[in-house]
Order: sequence, then C-alpha cells, then structure tokens
Amino acid sequence: QVQLVESGGGLVQAGDSLRLSCAASGRTFTRVAMGWFRQGPGKERDFVAAINWSNGYTWYADSVKGRFTISRDNAKNTVSLQMNSLQPEDTAVYYCAVASSYPETTAGNYNYWGQGTQVTVSS
Repeated sequence: QVQLVESGGGLVQAGDSLRLSCAASGRTFTRVAMGWFRQGPGKERDFVAAINWSNGYTWYADSVKGRFTISRDNAKNTVSLQMNSLQPEDTAVYYCAVASSYPETTAGNYNYWGQGTQVTVSS
C-alpha cells in the first residue's frame, strides 16, 4: 500500500500563486511516476501534470503549460505542484497520485490516490 497526503490548497484571487505538496509513504518502490489530477465542479477528473520518478521527465496538460511546474524531491519522497497565474477555471479539487505503469498521462495507470485538496480561484 501507498499513502499520499496532499497539502497547500486554499482560496486565492485570479493571478495569484499556490504550491501544492504531496507526501508519499509505504510501498513506493514500484512507482514509475507521480502526478496531479483535478476535478472541477460537475466535471470529470482531468490530468494536470506528471513527473517520471527515475529521470524527472515531466508532462503537462495544455491548459496549464507555462503556468504550472511539477517537481519531485526523491529524498523526502514528495512531489509538488507550483501553480502560477491562477485563473477561476483552475478551481477544482486537486489529487496527487502514484503510477505503476506507463504512460504517465493516463489516469488508469495510477493506482494510488490522495484524498484531494481544494483550490478555489476567485475572479
């Protein structure tokens, strides 16, 4: 089992920044990547960003490219999502997840999920 704990969500205004963090524990040795997904009100859960745990390669959804940055700290077993220039359409519950297979952009390859953290961006 893998346990994931997210933190860093909150209420901000458009144009502000937030940094989400996710701490992983447990049987993480099968991990190939970690990622962030989000689910807005009345919407499906969508891919946001992912990072390959071995080589650090990253992927981003088109909607967040240039604004969001995913990073990892191997020593601390954490993954972070720096979100800049936030917009109201970024409002969602953000989930951290662990993937055990490829490709890293597909939710079905993630088999462990955090409880989610709310991000609300006001206009």
